[in-house]
Amino acid sequence: MKSYKCILFDLDHTLWDYETNSREALSELYAEFKLNEKGIENELAFLDTFYVVNNELWDLYDRGQLHRDVIRLERFHKIFLSLGLDDYELSLRLSAEYLEHSPKKKNLIAGCKETLDYLKAKYPLVIVTNGFDEIQSTKLSSSGIAHYFTDVITSARAGHKKPAREIFDFALHENKVASHQAIMIGDNLLTDIAGARNASVDTVFFNPAKVKHESQVDYEIQSLTELMNFL
Repeated sequence: MKSYKCILFDLDHTLWDYETNSREALSELYAEFKLNEKGIENELAFLDTFYVVNNELWDLYDRGQLHRDVIRLERFHKIFLSLGLDDYELSLRLSAEYLEHSPKKKNLIAGCKETLDYLKAKYPLVIVTNGFDEIQSTKLSSSGIAHYFTDVITSARAGHKKPAREIFDFALHENKVASHQAIMIGDNLLTDIAGARNASVDTVFFNPAKVKHESQVDYEIQSLTELMNFL
């Protein structure tokens, strides 16, 4: 077992429970905006369509095929159109409210705080994220885990986004560790795992759904608490 001097963490889907928090916020906004009176009569269809469209847009962004502003400006319009509603102005209002309320949700992935308590006593912990700066900061503070981290590296701050090696190089330089002294923990095989490998950083693939893959990883876990078995 290597001796690490720094632990790098993804945030969304790895520590902060993106799915649960998004669905809570969307359910509240569905009622607030009375979408059932505007032609979107099925709340579950609205939530499920968000999941599909949102994943498609973020995947394009992660692959460098989409500017981040498109997510803010087009996400809910695409969802509306998929459900038979064409109201761009309403989609922008809903987008603004979603970006205001969703990051304030507090749900964390199971075992998150227990694991962070254990790791913080042994290592500096650093967030490496492609998320929007102000939103990621709100997520960390609202969910009560900001104090665990000595640094938060965002794609805007680094000038590069995962999976580019430069964001990892930036994180390593800022925290004064070499690539072989750090390990990256994340749920995304492209941005977190392939990105870290681009920078010669060891990886832990967080795979609670046990998704089959052929990617090369150093460790694979289904629960965050498994980290305490080898770190």
